[in-house]
Amino acid sequence: MKKTSGRKIRKQQSGELRPEYSFDYKNARPNRFAGATNKERSVVLLDPDVSEVFRTPASVNKALRAIISAMPGSRLKVIRESSQK
Repeated sequence: MKKTSGRKIRKQQSGELRPEYSFDYKNARPNRFAGATNKERSVVLLDPDVSEVFRTPASVNKALRAIISAMPGSRLKVIRESSQK
């Protein structure tokens, strides 16, 4: 592991921004997650306390479907039937 000098550590701890950052575009790589989402799906970030309870996407979907079906005028049954075709 390469040791960092004390000077660099002080800059990081002070929270100061440099006036300019140099970025080496030769080492850049494309974002591997950019095309991973489906256009029909949404990506949602859960707060840490919520993600402790709902650990899988299936558990989140199950809870949200239960809430939707309890809402007045819910279209969940119509949505379920059309997605099963």
